[in-house]
Amino acid sequence: MNKVKINLSAISYNLKQIRSFLPKKVKIMGIVKSDAYGHGLVEVSRLLSRERVDMLGVSYPFEAYKLVNHNISVPIVILCGFCNRDEVKMITYHNMIPVIWNVEMASVLNKEAERQNSYVKVFVKVDTGMGRLGIEQSRLFEMIKEISSMKRIKIEGLLSHLSSADMQDKESVEFTKMQISKFKTAIEICRKIGLHLPMNTIANSSGIIRYYKEGLFDLVRPGIILYGALPSYGFKIPFSLKPAMEFKGKVLQIRDVPADIPISYGRTYYTNGKKKIAIVSVGYGNGIPRALSNRGYVLIKDKKAPIIGRICMDLTICDISEIEGVKEGDEVIFMGKGEKCSITADEIANWVNTIPYEILCSIGKVNKREYVK
Repeated sequence: MNKVKINLSAISYNLKQIRSFLPKKVKIMGIVKSDAYGHGLVEVSRLLSRERVDMLGVSYPFEAYKLVNHNISVPIVILCGFCNRDEVKMITYHNMIPVIWNVEMASVLNKEAERQNSYVKVFVKVDTGMGRLGIEQSRLFEMIKEISSMKRIKIEGLLSHLSSADMQDKESVEFTKMQISKFKTAIEICRKIGLHLPMNTIANSSGIIRYYKEGLFDLVRPGIILYGALPSYGFKIPFSLKPAMEFKGKVLQIRDVPADIPISYGRTYYTNGKKKIAIVSVGYGNGIPRALSNRGYVLIKDKKAPIIGRICMDLTICDISEIEGVKEGDEVIFMGKGEKCSITADEIANWVNTIPYEILCSIGKVNKREYVK
């Protein structure tokens, strides 16, 4: 009844748009963490593999292992490192590329690589201002010197993350430029030791677009724009994107309701006159934010119908008083495109004061997905 449709051709299109925007020497790590933002880890990774991305980025070793088990041979980078010995054995055996941020992680990998008579490629994460995982620049020289002395460790490059590249206020722009400058200094520090570092990366989706001149380095990490959504509402992109995910439900019942009748839990909405309402087969249990209650819209008959009352676990109520010809069983678009109108993840996120990443992950993970090309 409810259906999430993933258009793989849209992801291919978005990748081509990104490629055409980048200088040819810049490599691409397709970000497929968190189940490819709800679009399906394996299916999207297969597509990106066919499209010859240079690397795939996942969060955790179990995601990388899933890709290996599906015979995906593109180099896989584990962005959140590892937690235990079994993961270290698997990473080393399958030639995965973990991100590390201390000497201890490197030492454990080095010992396991010696045991397996192999080598481990790594990215070293530097904190340039995100305040999350990473080595502080003041400690980088001593730590990178010790890591680089380990014979079984091969440092592919430095990795950092931009915290505010999607924001356009003066302070955020200056902060992002400071992060990029710190990253350049970190690379210089490491190269003075004699490291080659061919694959340095700091640019996420917004960094690729907004800091094209100074922030691309050797490798970029597009995520949200691969899936046709924006890093933040109103973010300007100099090329077109196609949303890859759409979500639809069905009208279960139509009712004529008189004035002053409460709708749904908590009586947060009373009809202000005679209303025709549609009860629809989607609720917050399907990943739709409950915060859309009394403020969001759906598409019915290619027209926007306001959501009224609180969204329920499995149902949503919409006002269809201004839409003619609606019948039980009609299609309802929560996210997607009609003939003239559309509702995007960016719009939904804006209505509830969140980010499109959360919308895509929530909807994509809890509903059955259908893939089209």
